[in-house]
Amino acid sequence: MKSFDRDFLERQAIPIEFAGTLRLLGEYRGRQDLFAKQMPQVLNTLRQAAIIQSTESSNRIEGIVVEKKRLKPLLEKDAPPENRSEAEVIGYKNVLAWIHSAYDRIEIMPETILKIHRDMLGRTDLPAGIWKRRDNTIEERLPDGRWITRYVPVSARETPFYMSELCTRFGRLWEEGRVDRLLLMYAFVLDFLCIHPFTDGNGRVSRLLTVLLLHKIGYDVSRYISIERLIEESKESYYDVLNRVSAQWHEAGHSLVPWWEYNLGLLLAAYREFENRLGSVRSSRGSKTAWIREAVEQLPKEFEMRELIRACPGVSRPMIRTVLEALRREGKLKALGTGRGAKWQKVIISDKDDNKRDNKDG
Repeated sequence: MKSFDRDFLERQAIPIEFAGTLRLLGEYRGRQDLFAKQMPQVLNTLRQAAIIQSTESSNRIEGIVVEKKRLKPLLEKDAPPENRSEAEVIGYKNVLAWIHSAYDRIEIMPETILKIHRDMLGRTDLPAGIWKRRDNTIEERLPDGRWITRYVPVSARETPFYMSELCTRFGRLWEEGRVDRLLLMYAFVLDFLCIHPFTDGNGRVSRLLTVLLLHKIGYDVSRYISIERLIEESKESYYDVLNRVSAQWHEAGHSLVPWWEYNLGLLLAAYREFENRLGSVRSSRGSKTAWIREAVEQLPKEFEMRELIRACPGVSRPMIRTVLEALRREGKLKALGTGRGAKWQKVIISDKDDNKRDNKDG
């Protein structure tokens, strides 16, 4: 909660470059809905990949590794866990899926954070859903094998009070809207990490809270690009910044600026990767075919060629006609007339027909 005193926030010397970064992030956020309408199936593929990458990376940062051959059964087919590591991986994936689907109904309060921790570790024998009961320290192993104490978090006795105060102060400033909410949420995550309220799982909970808060202010890129993977790939920078900004946290002598710079840069990297991936998809002929088919699914039962052209900017008319003819041959579309103004009608296939086709294919 040390970052949420008004005087402290007002003392932060925010670089002028932040204005441009925040504006650019706002532009990326504004394009999300357009992509969701134009390429829903492509985004669904990215979404499935991101949740697996996020789960794997967030756990691997903490040294929790599951065999590659077990990941798919665990994360895609809900196979039962065979050991504690697998249980932790499943727990993270389930909480992440819950956040993606219900973020707008999740309140930022101590009970929510306890629930995230409990659901994440609930299938293990680790203490789950309770604040730490013993004081803990953050240690680092040096190359020569020696261990040093890097940071001493809030004591176990003070943790419930600190977490309550953190959520209260954060909520007050969040509602006031005087501080940019993107900066505010990253300050919240930093204070959570400095309090270090759990015996185990603090890093993973902090990343889940990051995704939750990003959703709450409309930055939904974490659905499609794994924020956790980007943190893992820049792990050395992440820990270096965290160590520097937490050094004087207890005395409120820390600076939030390096932490903000790192996290805003990470978010920009996620959006750039997101748009680059979509650009690559659009540039390939096969993917353009998928794009046209997706657009047809989004149109009314009867539609005209010009409506499909409008839904697929940048795709040539001959390409669109080729896909329409393919859909007609497949029995999924029916041409209602000829000429430029002719309409197309989607053919509704019953479950019974689907079953017959499946049996024939099988």
